Order: sequence, then C-alpha cells, then structure tokens
Amino acid sequence: MSRLGKAASTGLATVLLTACATAPMGDIANAETSATTAATAPVAADAPGTAHPEIWPAYDYPVATAPAVEARVAAILARMTLEEKIGQLVQADICCVTPGEVREYNLGSVLNGGNSGPYGNDLAPASDWLKLADEFWEASTYTEDGGVGVPVVWGTDAVHGHSNIIGATIFPHNIGLGAMRDVDVIERIGAATAREIRVTGQEWTFAPTVAVPQDFRWGRAYEGYSSDPALVSSYVGAMVRGLQGGPDNHDLLSGPYVIASTKHYLADGGTDGGTDQGDSSVSEEELRDIHGAPYGPAIAEGVATVMASFSSWQGVKMTGNHSLLTEVLKERMDFGGFTVSDWNAHGQVAGCTNESCPQALMAGIDMYMAPDTWRPIYEDLLFRAQRGEIPMSRIDEAVTNILVVKARLGLLDAPRPSERLLSGEYDVLGAPEHRALAREAVRKSLVLLRNDGVLPIAPGGRLLVAGDGADDIARQSGGWTLTWQGTGLTNDHFPNGSSIWDGLRDAVEAGGGSAELSEDGSFYQRPDAAVVVFGEQPYAEFQGDRATLALDSALTGPYATMQSLREQGIPVVAVMITGRPLYVNEALNNSDAFVVAWLPGSEGAGVADVLVGDGAGAARHDFTGRLPADWPMTPDMADGALWNFGDGLSYASAPVAWTDLPLVETGNAADSRVWFADGVPAAAWSLHIVDPSQPGSQTRITTTPAEALDGRAQITAVNHVVQEGARRFDIASGEAAISVSSFEPLDLTRETNADIMLLFTVRVDEAPEWTGIAMRGAGGDMQVSTALLPANGAFTRYGIELSCLADKGIDMSAVSAPFILATEGGGDISLAEVRLGMDAEVILPCS
Repeated sequence: MSRLGKAASTGLATVLLTACATAPMGDIANAETSATTAATAPVAADAPGTAHPEIWPAYDYPVATAPAVEARVAAILARMTLEEKIGQLVQADICCVTPGEVREYNLGSVLNGGNSGPYGNDLAPASDWLKLADEFWEASTYTEDGGVGVPVVWGTDAVHGHSNIIGATIFPHNIGLGAMRDVDVIERIGAATAREIRVTGQEWTFAPTVAVPQDFRWGRAYEGYSSDPALVSSYVGAMVRGLQGGPDNHDLLSGPYVIASTKHYLADGGTDGGTDQGDSSVSEEELRDIHGAPYGPAIAEGVATVMASFSSWQGVKMTGNHSLLTEVLKERMDFGGFTVSDWNAHGQVAGCTNESCPQALMAGIDMYMAPDTWRPIYEDLLFRAQRGEIPMSRIDEAVTNILVVKARLGLLDAPRPSERLLSGEYDVLGAPEHRALAREAVRKSLVLLRNDGVLPIAPGGRLLVAGDGADDIARQSGGWTLTWQGTGLTNDHFPNGSSIWDGLRDAVEAGGGSAELSEDGSFYQRPDAAVVVFGEQPYAEFQGDRATLALDSALTGPYATMQSLREQGIPVVAVMITGRPLYVNEALNNSDAFVVAWLPGSEGAGVADVLVGDGAGAARHDFTGRLPADWPMTPDMADGALWNFGDGLSYASAPVAWTDLPLVETGNAADSRVWFADGVPAAAWSLHIVDPSQPGSQTRITTTPAEALDGRAQITAVNHVVQEGARRFDIASGEAAISVSSFEPLDLTRETNADIMLLFTVRVDEAPEWTGIAMRGAGGDMQVSTALLPANGAFTRYGIELSCLADKGIDMSAVSAPFILATEGGGDISLAEVRLGMDAEVILPCS
C-alpha cells in the first residue's frame, strides 16, 4: 500500500512539540501493518493526558493511493505558494465568508453551521444551496492569477439525513437507531443521506457521530447510538460504507457518495458529569475500550476524515493532544485521511485563542474549523510559517493529507456542483423510497416498556390522540433539524413529513374507525382508547444539558391528561418523544402501555405501523426495539436502573403485573432561577463577551484563562463563596458587553407579576467610564439601567425589578439574555452570579 501524508517521525515531532509548548507526549510507537489486538499491560505513570500508543490496537488503513495520484498531489504541492498551502488548512462558515474571500485566501473548505444558510437564510430553498455551492467552487478554482485553483470542499452536519434542507428525509436520531439493532438499515440510511446531500452540491458530512454516551445529562447524548461500545462499533462501518461506498471506492463524486467524518475524537460522551466540552478523567484503558472502540471499524472502512472533540482527557484538550491525534490515531491506528477540529475548538487549547493556535496544527490537526475566525487564523499561521515557527514539513504534511482526500473524492477533476450526478434532482429530497426507509427505521426503533393488554389498538374503534407532542414534526425530529436547536419550526417546514397524529389517524380511518386530536385530552365522543404523546422539546448542545435525568417539569402537563383519562376508564397508551432515557415514573404509572419513540424524525407514521393492529386484532408489525442504554429509576440514578440496556417487550412477551413505581421530587432538571453561579453557566446557558460594535467578535467563555476582543479582554477565575466561583473580566479599553444567555427564550411573565428581581453579583475593582445593564427580549437588546457601578472592591448583589423592565416594553415572555453588562473605557469587573430572587443588597433604578 502506498499513501502520502504519514505522520512526522518521532524525533521531528518531539522537536516541534517542544518548540510550540504543546501537551506532554509519550513514546511514539511505530504503526503496525496489520490489525492486532492491543496489549493490556499496565500503563506506566506519566503526565496526565498522555496516551501510550503501544496499548492501543493497530490497524492498516485500507485506502490505497495510486502512484499516479501520489505524483499528481506532489506536483500540486510543489506549485503551491505558502499562502495557498495555509489556505487549504482553513475552513470558514458560510455565514462569515464570501466566494470572493475563498478565492483571495485559497481556502480549503467551507461549512454551514447549525444556524447558517445560503445568503443569510437558514431556511433557504434547496436551489439556493446548490447555487451557492457553484459560486464557492468557481471562486476556489480560479487560476487566472496564476494559482493552482484547488476546489473547495463543503462540509455539512447531515447527522440524521440531509437535515438542513427543507423537504429532505429526516431519519431517527442515532439514539433511536441504536434501539433498532439493524446494521443493514444503518448502511441504507447512509446511502440515502449521501444521495440527498448530493442534490444540493455538498460533498462532506460531519457524520457519523460515534460517541459512546455514559452520562445522559449530556445535551448531545442522542447523537450517540448507545452507551454500549460494542453496539456503537457494530454500526460505524455500515454508516461509513453507506456514505462513502467501500474502502476501495475512489472518485466518489462519479457515484452517489460523499466523504464521511467520525466524531468527536475522543470521549466527548465520557466527560465528567456529562458536561458538554468538559473533561473526561477516565483511565486510558477506559478511553481505549469504550470511547476509542468505534474508530477501529471506521478506519477499517476507510473513513476519510476524523473530527477532534472540544472535550479534554485528563485536563488536556483533544484538539491539542499530540499523543492521541498523531501517535494513536495517525500512527498506531494508521488513519490515512485528514483531521479537522470542531467549531473554534482550537481556541480552548492551552495557550491558544480563537485567533491563534499553532499548537493544534503541531498536535495533528490538519484543518482548522474556524467559522468566524478564519481570517485571523489564516494570518497567524502564515505569519508564523514565514518566521519559521511552524516547519514547512508539518504544513506540507497537512496539505498533502487534505489533497489526497480531495483526490479520492474526485473533487480535483469534478465539474461544478450543479453539473454532477444527482445535482438539482430535487425530487430525490424526501424521495418515496427514502421516506419508506425512514419509516422502517422508526417502527424498528420503538421500545415497548409496558403493555397491560391495550396494544395493539383496534383500527375499527374510536381513538383519541392527545398530548402536546402528537402533531409536531419538529418536536419529534429534535435538534440539528433545519436549525441548530431544532426550534422555531412548524409542520409547514416538513412538506414531505408525517406527524405521529397523521399516522395514527390514517391507520385508524383505514380500518373503518375514527380519530380525534385534542392536546388536553378533552373529547366530543368517548374514545375506546387514547394515545398521549409527550416528552422533550428539541435541543442540541448547551440547550440540552441537564442537571438531572428528569423530564423538565414544564413538560409534564400530559401526566394529568393521562391520569384523567384513566380515571374515566379510558385505556391510555403513552408515547414518549425523547433523546435519552429519563425519569418519568408518573407517566409510567398513569398509562396502560408505554412506548419510547425516541426522536423519530419526519416519518412519524412509523409509530402507527406498530401501535395499530389489523382488522382481525393482530399486530401489523411487532416491537423489536431494545433499550440502547439503562433507563433510570430516579433522576440521579442513585437507585440504579429501572430497566437495563437491552430490555424491551414484544407482543409475544408474557404479561407482567404492574406495581406502581415510587415518585420522587424532581424540581426542574434545568433550574430556571439560576443562570450563572460557581463560575459556570447553568445547563443550556452560556457566558459571552463581545464588542458591540463588532458582532463577529463574540467569544463564549468555557475555560480560563482566556483572551477575547483581540487581546483587549483577559478572563480569569477568581474566588467567590467557592474556589474559582467567579469570572474576572479585565478589559483594557474600548467597548465590551458581558452576557449570560440561552438559545431557548424564557417566559418570565409569571415572575414579572410577583415581586421578583433580576439579581447579579459583581465586584468592581476598576470602574469603567460608563456601564449599562441590558436585557434581550423578542425585539432585541434593550438598555434597562445606566447606573454606574462603584469600584468598591467587594462583591455586591444588585437587583432590578422585573415589573419595571416589563413597563419599559421588554417582552418578558421571550427573554433570551436576561443579563447584559455593557461597558465603555475599560474596567476590571468580576461576575459571580446571575439569577432571579428578592434579596438584592442594592436595588438599581430602571431607567
């Protein structure tokens, strides 16, 4: 086998890492030439975050690069200027780059983030996506200036179908597919997704996610197939085959394929406490055997790219971990594609900022995902390369890795996107055969946990369908659907889809019966049975993070509907929409049958395929889904599992006498009263700093120390109540705004009618020339107070009455940023807490 772009030699890597002050590195083992089983010898004591390649399994990357391709890539590399090479290492988001800039900077890739769409429209029609793909391709292949014109590759988060595009097939999220236990369906889903991606001109999907979630409080847990590494591993190769074809497949664009990306390397599903972008303190053996397991099958199938994680292992960020990226992944596992970082994840590497991080390149990252920071990253890499701080050998290696993948894709010779196979064939989006496949996946993923004889539903009777999730395709599709969080959508955005209500109505009416939809469970004709659909609202990372494994109290209204119907003698089938196993004992007690539908996607009719029987009273399809993870007995799992991984009933299961489950107080899984405390935002909340005059300058503060606003702001941790319980913002000059915000607006109307205040605790060591407090409602930011906070050097709890804010005209039913502290002229301010309450030390005027 011949392949360009092998990792640097041990000696060179050591010198380079020392020069760039990256994470400590262990001994580099030579990659073996055939797959072997890793040794299990004890790991020697070493610096935290240092992997030992010799205990990891070795593989042989199966993708051979023909000598002619090697020669062609080498020839292109030889012709490239340094500026062109640096451009290949940078990926920009379409929100923040133009085709002209792609041409000027010779960028290697673009992506569309969760809330990015063509021409600023996240819900743009499919034709606009293809039109913009042509524009980027034309810009990147421009050669009249003497450049080499390497085509740009466009990456997209098609994580459960081509889910950014209106009309595309939305497959169940991975957690549901994990319940399905069907490898063949997984491969077919990959193939269907690739076909739909090709319609709109993209060539690269950031999928499959191969996380192995161990704590389902994590807001991205539904992106993992299962908590079981063997189950996840059994799926990965099949999905990669479906997307890319076999490992011997070259010139993918001549067929209906795209390149894939396994993510997020490594242990994004194993962080302590389920914290997004957090730290995993597991042993190296656990890292290898649980979180590393799926990468073997991916490499065996020739996955083209691997995305590094935001998270860290034993305190060292993955994006800067040479021992894992280079020594384990590239050398020991013999991965032969290219690596890409996650969204500005390089900025979290020790010693880095979003604008500067040579450490990531030296650790083994080949392409920087720098969505809104692509220009400073480009300029910084170029400057350092010109000064000799980054060796040309590493730059050439990274560029070669990217060019080899582009050659394998067929991108170097492919025509403009609109002239390729499947391009513009818009009837492929949501094609009948793809929807049928998605519907098959839905019915195979359903898990039956209780059935007291009410299922299957007789189609000839009267059926009531209730619950707030019954007729909501967006809700059943979850996050990463058209928008990042999957919110703000209606059924009209899914022209080819069916809600759970649609499927139940059609199945019952086809059998001669009738169906009535009533969210609160009221009815005109007494039904023979009722289906109540409830569960989680859509979310993605941050918004989906939870403090406990309890369904948010705001979403438990259907429990009363279930109870009321049963008290009237009406059998109740509870259908739960969820991205994870949750404590819902009250719903289990108040139903006669309980079905977990997970996040089924656009084909909700698949639920009815299993729930509704035929005219003779027999099931049309059986329940075959099994739990992909343990189901909690209590919100904190302190009492263990109610059901274990692999559990689930079928219609043939012997009847089980039901004993009501104990109920415990859950409160709210995401405390709506405290948004920032103990140095961190609450689950689903974020802490930012931005220059109001430059919206693109926003930085989310996740770790300290940090730098923002082009170096004008230094953020560090200081003590308050607990160690490092506050965040200090030392702002040198100019304008700044510190905010605590959420993607899902709050409804504070109830709190506004009481004597409740917005409370924030700050210490001012150096007062800015001007300070203002603002709040963001549905109409945007509104200044609510201009009180100058004195520099008293002590933490003080300030309050502003919510009723006063409402009187100023803020829409209190949709507050996305309850606290914004704006400054002018620099200052030194530490923020300790933002919450609701009544115990202000100083009440500020609402002006």
